[in-house]
Amino acid sequence: MDWTPLDVSPDSVLSYTRATGGFVPIPACERELPTVTAQPYFKVSDRVLALEGPAYDRQGNLLFVDTLGGRVLRLSADRVLTTVYTDTTLHPAGIAVHKDGRIFVAGIGNFKVGSVIALDPDGAHPQTIVPASAGYLPDDLVFDRDGGFYFTDFKGTSTTPAGGVYYVAPDFATITAVLPNMSAANGVALSPDGKVLWATEFSAGRLHRADLHDAVTLAHFGSTIPYHFVGSAPDSMRSDADGNVYVAMYHQGRVLAFSAYGIPIGQILLPGREDNHFLESTSLAFVPGSRDLVIVARDESGGRGSMIFRAQGLSPGAILFSHQ
Repeated sequence: MDWTPLDVSPDSVLSYTRATGGFVPIPACERELPTVTAQPYFKVSDRVLALEGPAYDRQGNLLFVDTLGGRVLRLSADRVLTTVYTDTTLHPAGIAVHKDGRIFVAGIGNFKVGSVIALDPDGAHPQTIVPASAGYLPDDLVFDRDGGFYFTDFKGTSTTPAGGVYYVAPDFATITAVLPNMSAANGVALSPDGKVLWATEFSAGRLHRADLHDAVTLAHFGSTIPYHFVGSAPDSMRSDADGNVYVAMYHQGRVLAFSAYGIPIGQILLPGREDNHFLESTSLAFVPGSRDLVIVARDESGGRGSMIFRAQGLSPGAILFSHQ
């Protein structure tokens, strides 16, 4: 059947604009935020690698993971890349460094259940902290001042809230649910004083803020959802010394910054995102003692491989309890 175009005026023609072109236009409610663009820092690979979990060790080296390749990687200050540990069954997704220097790695295993392991600073002597038999799907983790840690359980879908945030006591003997019934809990962070727990809900697009009475108990009326994200999807997060939190936006090639009470106050864009490059921005880390931060990303649709970018946040990164 032949269709004859309607004779309509230009005012009736819907067209793309500079603000709405590309796969992931910035939502209208976020376009006027203070905005900077990150700079390329290190090309990890010409291949598309699932980079996640950046964290700095006690020597100032950047640790991060190649999830699908099962590798924990280390980038020195002079940008020499080495492999610290490999386990193709672990599928590492998040890293936190204990105050004794050990590297704790959250792994999503077979994508149904996973584990948390600890490595010596050189990657030797792997020790299981949270076994696969416990039934969790650990994705990210953060230490508190006492040496315990929170981890996210990445189970669930947008209609099945089967995951959550859990706390592992400092002796690693007990695991307690703190924010249960979440749809693929992903990122987790603590405020500088350790009294506020943050988490992102990947499949439901929500930011959680929880005032803590103690490590495993929420304060009265302390649990809120201060922000609902537009588009896909909030991934890992980090905090700074002012209590702001930064959320890497997967499939959006940017990082959103929020105030200590969850109000959006800025954003960092990855170069090329407007042309659909490096949209898979998964996580970030502050360079210890500075406002500098690094962002890991890959370019699934644009063919430019895997990259680490660098920018500056609003204030220096929070002094992590693991580094005190």
